[in-house]
Amino acid sequence: MSYEYPISTDWTTDEIVNVIQFFSSIEKAYESGIDREQLSRAYKRFKEVVPSKSEEKKLCGEFEKESGYSSYRAIKKMMEEPSKKILKM
Repeated sequence: MSYEYPISTDWTTDEIVNVIQFFSSIEKAYESGIDREQLSRAYKRFKEVVPSKSEEKKLCGEFEKESGYSSYRAIKKMMEEPSKKILKM
């Protein structure tokens, strides 16, 4: 990994950790697959920190630009597929 996660200096340490865990979960979905429930929990915690849809799009867009991993596609697949594991994207 040779990129930075998009974070805000206004967030608390716990909020930063939750956002980083969400983006790490997206990476895992792309690289090796992830348990659906694990990604769902990470996304819920992320949404507690970033409740605004426009801010979510901004942060996820920055992350995708840096990493090449689409949070939108991973979350969409999580919501559409009933399987326990989201296979490698």
